[in-house]
Amino acid sequence: MNKLEQTWRWYGPQDPVSLQHAKQAGATGIVTALHHIPHGEIWTKEEIIRRKEMIESSGLTWSVVESVPVHESIKTRSGDSEKYIKNYCQTLANLSACHIKTICYNFMPVLDWTRTQLDLEMEDGSKALYFDWIDLAYFDIHLLQREGAINDYSDLILKAVDEKKENITAEERKVLSENILMGIPGEKNITLESLRKSIDVYKNIGTEGLRANLKHFLESIASVCRKEKIKMTIHPDDPPYPILGLPRILSHKEDFEYLLNTINDEFNGVCFCTGSLGAGIHNNIPEIFDLVKDRVNFIHLRNVKKDKIGNFYEADHLNGDVDMYHIMKAITTENQKRSIPIPFRPDHGHQMMDDMNKITNPGYSAIGRLRGLAELRGLEMGILGQ
Repeated sequence: MNKLEQTWRWYGPQDPVSLQHAKQAGATGIVTALHHIPHGEIWTKEEIIRRKEMIESSGLTWSVVESVPVHESIKTRSGDSEKYIKNYCQTLANLSACHIKTICYNFMPVLDWTRTQLDLEMEDGSKALYFDWIDLAYFDIHLLQREGAINDYSDLILKAVDEKKENITAEERKVLSENILMGIPGEKNITLESLRKSIDVYKNIGTEGLRANLKHFLESIASVCRKEKIKMTIHPDDPPYPILGLPRILSHKEDFEYLLNTINDEFNGVCFCTGSLGAGIHNNIPEIFDLVKDRVNFIHLRNVKKDKIGNFYEADHLNGDVDMYHIMKAITTENQKRSIPIPFRPDHGHQMMDDMNKITNPGYSAIGRLRGLAELRGLEMGILGQ
């Protein structure tokens, strides 16, 4: 029976979690990117080969690129967007020439992902990533000071924000702002002023405009993807609802229907992320997988636990609101139909044990992911009857 390809995200030579750690965790494939190259610039064959050889010298393979970032000019279809699309096409061709064909990306405006706290303490003392609507609303109304922000939140949340305003310390304000404005690897953190300007831009673009810009981007890279047999895998919105006045276009089942029907082509695939989708109370995860399964080229397996107002923390991989058993069963069934196994990775993990005293990328400490990969591997083997 086919088993899923077990992969591990690695942030490159500066990552405190090494390739050797990934190998010891049981991964055979590496998911990485050239974070040192500025967004929009071409990834040369020389740089790609240098990274690939580094990975292969450790006895691993570079399975998936996560991510080739889409420049903001492409998302807004402004400025030098056509130049950046040409650069993107050249990067795809160069990756293909180096025999790397699966590319993950996202089309989220400005922020790659959003959490309000990076060290929520669990009952067992480990630490998890957390999203809190009250913290986000406080940031939006009182730190970002977005025009009309107060209208986007319920009376319940606004009352809690007023209470928070009276008690929050200067240090807590600083940490909250840093968490929300955290930059994408390889880029500087976003500033409040630049976020305000971007929000104004996207206010004019809106949901339909952003959808149209994604369609234009995919149409523009289609020929190189077809020629090189590239598999693009778009990551869902994280979290899967509008925040800070920014539009979302990949948060609901209907969004995936639109994506796959608008560009009905084999290269136009999906990165199926159970954690991102699971954070949405509105989402039926098995239903969405059944819709997109033919186009799933990469999988992130992560769990979340939500409360009644939609706050969520990243739970243990097998213990949360996402029914990981039924999801894994559906995934393994689909994987049996493939000649090439679908790559998956344990997405995020709790900071625990020796990692508590180490500085690592948020969600990407070693031991929590090691636990997640072991649990998910065991779940798959149990389902397969091995």
